[in-house]
Amino acid sequence: MDTNHNKSEKSFKIPGDWKEQSKQLKEKFSTLTDHDLKFEAGKEKEMLERIGNRLRKNREEVLNIIKEINLS
Repeated sequence: MDTNHNKSEKSFKIPGDWKEQSKQLKEKFSTLTDHDLKFEAGKEKEMLERIGNRLRKNREEVLNIIKEINLS
């Protein structure tokens, strides 16, 4: 059984000012909390999982939401 199905996941780097982006995410998605959006270096994957769980979105959808916030 292969338990390393996440091996191919690319690492995520926060583009731009996360403080500003997290503010915009909270405005757009009122269910997100400060804890969900807490950024810790090296724990980006965990943060994406928290956001995904809260919004009921998969990793790719969360990444797309963050990209959209960046472009606005």
